[in-house]
Amino acid sequence: MPTGCVIVGGGPAGMMLGLLLARAGVNVTVLEKHADFLRDFRGDTVHASTLRLLDELGLGELFAALPHRLIESLRLSVQGVPVEVDLRHLPGAHQHIALVPQWDFLELLADAAEQESTFTLLRNSEVLGPVLRSGRVRGVRYRDEHGAEREIHAPLTVACDGRGSTLRSAMGLVPRSFGAPMDVWWFRVPRTENDPAGLAGAMGAGHVVAMIDRGDYYQCAFVIPKGSDQRLRSEGIESLHRRVTAVVPWIADRVGSVGSFDEVKLLDVQLNRLRRWYADGVLFIGDAAHAMSPVGGVGINLAVADAVAAARLLAAPLCAGEVPTRRLRRVQARRWLPTVLVQGVQKTVHNRVIAVAVSEGAPARAPAAVRLVGRVALLRRIIGYGVAIGPLPEHIPAFARR
Repeated sequence: MPTGCVIVGGGPAGMMLGLLLARAGVNVTVLEKHADFLRDFRGDTVHASTLRLLDELGLGELFAALPHRLIESLRLSVQGVPVEVDLRHLPGAHQHIALVPQWDFLELLADAAEQESTFTLLRNSEVLGPVLRSGRVRGVRYRDEHGAEREIHAPLTVACDGRGSTLRSAMGLVPRSFGAPMDVWWFRVPRTENDPAGLAGAMGAGHVVAMIDRGDYYQCAFVIPKGSDQRLRSEGIESLHRRVTAVVPWIADRVGSVGSFDEVKLLDVQLNRLRRWYADGVLFIGDAAHAMSPVGGVGINLAVADAVAAARLLAAPLCAGEVPTRRLRRVQARRWLPTVLVQGVQKTVHNRVIAVAVSEGAPARAPAAVRLVGRVALLRRIIGYGVAIGPLPEHIPAFARR
């Protein structure tokens, strides 16, 4: 079965790229492994840069109609030092971050894409590996919803299948790992109307907790030392209750709602990057090219920006029926700097803040850099811009605007 472009993975990068290419008139097929987008504890932060892209797509009003919460400030307490990053000074129409279930965001993009006659989304379609012809990727092999193995051929295959990319592994590509000092436990605790709203975090007593306001509950991230999951689980759920309340004592009356570790999901934190994001006939973007740490919650937004840059640079050659490898190189060149900059900041936070915070005998005093940020408003504004908008923000190309 031929198509103009096959996209592996229906996450933020894949759905955004599929929508943009379809609006350019490219016959595009997205292969999504699952029947739906309903995954819990996925990234749910849509930052100002992505909100602006939705406006440019003509989807701003539809997004605003989704159940979501707007966050105008980020609050953090580090060893008792309060730091608040105010987003209300951001340029543009969106001085906030939106919290929205990722499945709603993806369905919004899918619904918009399916308005285009050149777009196809195949759910329950698990990609098995590339189709190679004379050393060039010419599509993929996949298992369809009935269990039958099939092939789909295209001049370009784009891997948007995340940090555990099947296509990347099948091609023998291994990203460079920068390591991470921590993993993350995700769980929920009830929230009341009198509780703090928005995003909040706390570091202290050798632990780190981040709390995401989801209306009637908090989605909680509890940071643990890398590789310590099994050891800490063996101590029993009460040990989690004690650790959380040591950092966030005001939820002591409800952390017991987490009744067992069956309700606690592990995120194996990775920070890595492919040296080269492309080969003949194939391009890797989003987490398939560069897995991001949860620090800053920027993963979705970088993946979406990759997709926008790829669409802008590749739509014309795709419409012509062939994509020179040098065009794929240009996509990486465009997105390399923002990726390296953000990952560099994440590495610094890992090494200077988080590794110290979760270490045995963590110091009672906040790091000097944290104390400086707490005192200097300009630094907090720079951090707010870096998190909510970031370096080299993209814009929707004219052919896809509505």
